[in-house]
Amino acid sequence: METLWELPAPVESQSVRQSFASGLQVPEVIAAILLRKGISTRAEAEAFFNPSPECLNDPFTLRDMEKAVERTIEAVMQRQKILIYGDYDVDGVTSVSLLYSFLRDMGGEVSYHIPDRSNEGYGLTPDSINAAEAQEIDLLITVDTGITAIDAISYAGEKGIDVIVCDHHEPASELPSAIAILDPKCKEDTYCFRELAAVGVTYKLAQGISRRLELDDECLEQYIDLVAIGSSADIVPLIDENRIIVKMGLDKINYDCSIGVEALIRIAGIRKNWLDVNQIVFGMAPRINAVGRMGNAERAVEMLTTRNRNRALDMARILEAENTRRKAIDSKTLREAHKQLLENFDQSNDRAIVLYREGWHQGVIGIVASRLIERYHRPTIMLSIEKGVAKGSARSIQGFDIFQALQECEDLLEQYGGHQYAAGLSIREENLPEFERRFKEIAHRDISRSDLIPRLRVEGILQLDQIDSELLNIIRRFAPFGPRNKQIVFASFGVELLKGPRHVGGNHLLVQVGQNGAVFNGIGYNLGPLVEKISPGTRFVDVAYTVEENEWQGQVNVQLYLKDIREMSQEAPQLP
Repeated sequence: METLWELPAPVESQSVRQSFASGLQVPEVIAAILLRKGISTRAEAEAFFNPSPECLNDPFTLRDMEKAVERTIEAVMQRQKILIYGDYDVDGVTSVSLLYSFLRDMGGEVSYHIPDRSNEGYGLTPDSINAAEAQEIDLLITVDTGITAIDAISYAGEKGIDVIVCDHHEPASELPSAIAILDPKCKEDTYCFRELAAVGVTYKLAQGISRRLELDDECLEQYIDLVAIGSSADIVPLIDENRIIVKMGLDKINYDCSIGVEALIRIAGIRKNWLDVNQIVFGMAPRINAVGRMGNAERAVEMLTTRNRNRALDMARILEAENTRRKAIDSKTLREAHKQLLENFDQSNDRAIVLYREGWHQGVIGIVASRLIERYHRPTIMLSIEKGVAKGSARSIQGFDIFQALQECEDLLEQYGGHQYAAGLSIREENLPEFERRFKEIAHRDISRSDLIPRLRVEGILQLDQIDSELLNIIRRFAPFGPRNKQIVFASFGVELLKGPRHVGGNHLLVQVGQNGAVFNGIGYNLGPLVEKISPGTRFVDVAYTVEENEWQGQVNVQLYLKDIREMSQEAPQLP
């Protein structure tokens, strides 16, 4: 599938760019990128390059924070039984781990529960409340779940159990009858940043408690690595408050991480002091997710909260084994999904994919849906049928709000929840054909043909001889990278193809390119098929890439991480 390069629009006049670049002592191309982000003064640039904890928002501006803090402190001080109830993904696991550790270390009588995906399903249910009543729970705090648990929370009230909701998902038209609701996406909430992960919302609760009790900052900041892991894994926008807490968390992970995080890093074979968001998303998160997908996520909580190094390593080994098992099931499910698509997918007309089958593992179909989007660039829903009910995951593409699309089908659904780009749902088997028809109809209405073309946003245009260690050091200051603050993609036009392109490592692409005397190696992970699109004998190409360091056998070199490669265009733009 061809990728459309979206080149940067000109920003301000050349004199403005040059003046801004000179004042910051950065290349003009960097000044232009900052200006496109709305950063136009030296003070704004300093604040962006040096995200500070002092810039975190006041937790008490979050709706119901006063009530949540007062009730939680009361429960701790009076030795009431507190239950933390979470979700089984990384955001949920880190949320549970953070709040459990924080309240435990305050002396609270606290326990936690994450439902088993296969046996209990998603979210708070009346059965959950019955179990809490049997444990004589006084206060139940949901994290990364609860905002749509209307019936269960009402039932908790009948049983005399107080509930606080810490969530970040979109609420329904009716809010639950909890004593406090912390969710910046509530319409009534005036909190100035709506994009926190659930672990970010949970952190704000802990921050509110810490401030009310005038605790030392270290009492809270010792858990900031968990906030970084959960926020990175949940793919929330890394801007504003998220960027600050992820930066703080990465610093702790790299230089002073907790026992559980240290064990996970060791088992995953990740190099400390170099760990970034990518290594969380692709190295740490899959292992935490795996125990929730393949069994009980509480094993990950135990790893992240234990004070025993040997126990932490034992649990990390379990995570590694479950992740290995998960990958094997992933591969099998992906093959079966491709087979279904070959039989009934009309690529010229279908603007969404809906697949369902008995026997698919609930824990992997969300991952497989994401893989299908990478290949077909269409919103994808995958469902596993068991005992007449199909449960599954929905994933979307940029510009299509999959949560809103599910809302339009809610009369057919048993349950659903999520946000713009990812959701979960359950539906009775007999409603599947009508759901598939209606969902595809909505997608056809809201998605244009041009929306189906993958886009690559290019932030700057360079000649290869402009790339050096100074530029790389400036690029690093844009980190942590993630949604809405992505790694800077540059493009170079008309570079000479010195070696390659050739396949390496199965599905990767390797080249060597040169321009104006500068020569760089470039690798494109999972871009192997692009080799076929470069005609034999081609001498000049255009490349899109990020600039990063690569260490091999003790040598550290600047390398291009390719995002796309194509035969040279007729005209090369000259924008900074």
